[in-house]
Amino acid sequence: MEYRKFGKTDLTVSAIGFGAWAIGGNAMVGETPIGWGVTNDEESVAAIKMALDKGVNFFDTADFYGLGHSEKLLGEVLFKEKEVILATKVGHRNLDNTIQLDYSKDYILKACENSLRRLQRDTIDYYQLHTAKLVHFNQEECISAMEQLVQQGKIRYWGLSLNTFYPEPEANYMLQNHLGDGFQLVFNIINQRAKQVIEKAAQQEYGIIARMPLQFGLLTGKFTRDATFRADDHRSFRFSKEILEQSLQILEDKIWPLCNQYNCSKTVLANSFILSNAAISTVIPGIRTVQQVVENTTDPIILAEKDIQIITKSFTEGFSAIVALMEKQG
Repeated sequence: MEYRKFGKTDLTVSAIGFGAWAIGGNAMVGETPIGWGVTNDEESVAAIKMALDKGVNFFDTADFYGLGHSEKLLGEVLFKEKEVILATKVGHRNLDNTIQLDYSKDYILKACENSLRRLQRDTIDYYQLHTAKLVHFNQEECISAMEQLVQQGKIRYWGLSLNTFYPEPEANYMLQNHLGDGFQLVFNIINQRAKQVIEKAAQQEYGIIARMPLQFGLLTGKFTRDATFRADDHRSFRFSKEILEQSLQILEDKIWPLCNQYNCSKTVLANSFILSNAAISTVIPGIRTVQQVVENTTDPIILAEKDIQIITKSFTEGFSAIVALMEKQG
């Protein structure tokens, strides 16, 4: 396992981390699925333990994943693993069976205490505002709360999980005001919109977490054009037939041939493209099974510059239009 420095902090993180959204289970908020369907806690625990064996030391979750269940599972398995770096998020709530954003100071302080209890930790290594917007920063309560938590020793560092489709406004605000220590953002073969944010953040030595490296599984190569998902799986409303068809056509024509060239899996290619950017601290594929741990912790390959350019060009010439469709889909 390769390890990278997380920005200008004293954290050193595994290049491949553990995205713990899926192990939260099939939670619903009203009629809206916020998970990945039914999960098996025993299998999730086995996956966490296997990740440790493979050298993973960075685990990313949120208090909203499984409405606390993901944090609880991580706490039960990792409470003795003090060298493991735990990151979680705050700001999404289930209020009256609707998803609400709450970045008030009182809520953040209380939510942090609840996360510490579920994680069985005295301190959270990296605490993130879960897609806070400019309006929340302008109210300043969330900034005050995070700074207070650092002063109290409840969290070591803090940052922001950026919007999937428009990461620039909030990233620029934090960079201009020298706030926090890092960003979590979407960056993968299909969605490369955050490339400029990554470059700007690297200049100021912010740690960068790349989420959704496999675009909800689409980049594993396991989906067909007729793929369907259970109603309690959030992908059921994200992947329209049009998105699947257009994505798979470009992947088959432009991207998958690289797997043959490098004799690697599609998962390895997807992770390797992201890690070819030295500014990325860690990539966090969503994991819920031992097999997924094995697939995602396989050593990345070193891509030739010409092949990186092929993938980059595929965004400007094709995937960017699909990302626009994904944005409309939600």
